[in-house]
Amino acid sequence: MTAAVPRVALTPGEPAGVGPDLVVRLAQAPHAAELVAVADPALLRTRAAALGLSLSVLAFEPQAPARPSAGGALRVLPVPTAAPASAGRLDARNSPYVLETLRRAVAGCLEGAFDALVTGPVHKGIVNDAGIPFSGHTEFLAALAGGDPVMMLVCPGLRVALATTHLPLAAVPQAVTAGRLERVLRVLHRDLVGRFGIARPRILVCGLNPHAGEGGHLGREEIDVIAPVLGRLRAGGMHLDGPLPADTAFVPARLAQADVVLAMYHDQGLPVLKHLGFGRAVNVTLGLPLIRTSVDHGTALDLAGTARADLGSLEAALATACAMVDATRFSRR
Repeated sequence: MTAAVPRVALTPGEPAGVGPDLVVRLAQAPHAAELVAVADPALLRTRAAALGLSLSVLAFEPQAPARPSAGGALRVLPVPTAAPASAGRLDARNSPYVLETLRRAVAGCLEGAFDALVTGPVHKGIVNDAGIPFSGHTEFLAALAGGDPVMMLVCPGLRVALATTHLPLAAVPQAVTAGRLERVLRVLHRDLVGRFGIARPRILVCGLNPHAGEGGHLGREEIDVIAPVLGRLRAGGMHLDGPLPADTAFVPARLAQADVVLAMYHDQGLPVLKHLGFGRAVNVTLGLPLIRTSVDHGTALDLAGTARADLGSLEAALATACAMVDATRFSRR
């Protein structure tokens, strides 16, 4: 029996940035999935013309079976911009448009019209300048869809999840609580099984302090918080290694024994991953009732409309989303 073609929603993100360029360029090649851009068709046509590319904009047909995307064509669920978008020039009037594309895409995922969502980069500053409180994609999606989001970045050879995300460094120790750590580990374990098809995930857990606290001499979070949580979850059957010193957690011998590394804070884990795979890395939001992947870069306003932006991360985000759709379908059989 032939597997159903995955239908993937694409939100280009900030209309002045490289997101529309990348979506137009992605659509130049055929894909095994059906791609549906949730965007302003006029914006996509204008950006395609600026890049010297041909683009056939097709109507989205949610009632029809999903079909592989042909090169040079793109199905579009239309959402109009509030003002004409110019490459490289932010306009706060279009911030509601950016959020509306996300609302429409998430609704489609929750209703079963889409199998996954792939997001382009947004500009948090201009959304806030429009008077709209916005701390980021992940938080906005969680508010729309519910769930318990956990941030994980993936590149060839490495997955890194985060116990805390966008916090000042001074706030991290107070945020690494037993409750948070247990919640993150349970979501991470569950979605590695259900979304990635890893039957018994091996999770390597970093300590918070240098040398994982040096037996309490450099901090007690490992002794008082992290180790007890790991002990309880190991007793429940999870395969957990740690808490380990972060400066040796990423050596090849250790990574060969792990499916994912859980870092305690943003800049403990992500510099390693981005050094290894920037431009090919994918941001995956675990813990949501939908599959969401994203690029690993920002809006790159200076590259918008120039065809110089690297397409690799969007291609990887699409491939990861489709693999997650396949693994999720298999786990539910």
